[in-house]
This record gives sequence, structure tokens and C-alpha cells, in this order.
Amino acid sequence: MELEPLFTIKVTCNYCENEFTTSRVRPSFKRAIKTDTDFCGYYRNENPDYYVVRVCPFCGFASTENSTERLNERQTARYHEEIETRYIKRDYGGKRDWSTALETYKLGLLCAQTINEKERIIASLLHHIAWLYRYKEDREQERRFLQYSLESYIRVFETESNLGNDARLMYLIGELNRRTGNYNDAVKWFSRVINDKKIMDASMIRASREQWAVLREEMLNDGHELPEEMQN
Repeated sequence: MELEPLFTIKVTCNYCENEFTTSRVRPSFKRAIKTDTDFCGYYRNENPDYYVVRVCPFCGFASTENSTERLNERQTARYHEEIETRYIKRDYGGKRDWSTALETYKLGLLCAQTINEKERIIASLLHHIAWLYRYKEDREQERRFLQYSLESYIRVFETESNLGNDARLMYLIGELNRRTGNYNDAVKWFSRVINDKKIMDASMIRASREQWAVLREEMLNDGHELPEEMQN
């Protein structure tokens, strides 16, 4: 018997503490057939990114497995006041298509912003929303959310990053700058990953070198003046 791509897990809501079921994609189906340079994956069967946000069918609280597990009194009060009182009950526990995935991400983003969730979670939600628009080739909305996620990742770097030595995060900030046309900022971030002797992450150093070359080509093609470090 062939395995289904989806299976369900039980989750306890971080807000109302009711237990509910939500779907996930089996690990054996998670292999991407293609991955973009900002880590957006493309899949033959179910897209595991559609199932990242878990939405409680009782109260509407939406979170990811990395979200804050226990809400404090202030977070609870804010969620109740801002969202729960207006939420129309809906069960997102089964199979999701593109539009239901987008609904869950936007609800997840709203919840995260309302309870003042960790910036890293907010950045990731914004980035995933950009990917969803990329799947639909909606360039305008993709770029809009890439810019939001870029600003959020910079805040992560400034407030949460491990002594400014987070190579993947620095690479990602460089790549999102490149994708949103902030070429000079992209040069600076890729340069930091390549030249900082404290960074030992070989894959991110290699990726930064590759995107540096792509960026240089783009800048020349678009008629931009190359910064000094790119002129060799």
C-alpha cells in the first residue's frame, strides 16, 4: 500500500490549551525538486511549507512549532481582545491548497504581531508569504513581502543573532537585498560572510561567493556603477 504524503499530529493550543489535530507532510515526501537561492523549495507532491502554521479550530490561535509555547497574561489579553473576539471558527486541519495556506500564514503573522512574538518567527512568516506569491508568479506581492521579511531579518540580526556570527542569516539578508534591488547593501552583506574570519560555515561562504558573482553580473547589465570591492 502506497503511503499518503500527509499524516496528522495532535497539538495543544498555546492560547486556549485545547488539543486539536493538524496535518504535516511525511519526511519521505519532503525532498525538494528545486530550491531557490533564498531557500524557497518546490515539491512534486504536497508542499510541506503549506502546513507550517498550526491553527486552533476552537479559538483561531495560529502558531508554528518554533513559536512561544506559553503565553503570558499580557499576550493572552491582547490576543483575546484583538483577534479571538472577531475570529470566525474554521478548521484548517486537513489538506491545504495555496489559498488556505496563505490564509494560515496571514493569520499566523497577525497572531505573532499581536502577541509581540520573537522577531525571528515574524521574519520567517513574512518570508514564507513571499514564497507563496512567488509560486503564483505575483511579482509585486512577492517583492513587497520580501522587503518586509528583509527588514525583519535585519532586526533579528541586530537583536537576536549570536554575536553577529550567524552566516546563514547574513547570507539571507544579502540575498534578499539582491532580490529587492538593494544592490549596494547586498554587496556589503555577502562581503561580510566571505571576509569575516570568524565565519566557518563553508556552505554559506560558497553561496555568498556564488551570489556575489550573480549580483556583479546583474549590476553590470543594469548599468550600475560597481563598488570598489567588485572592480577587481
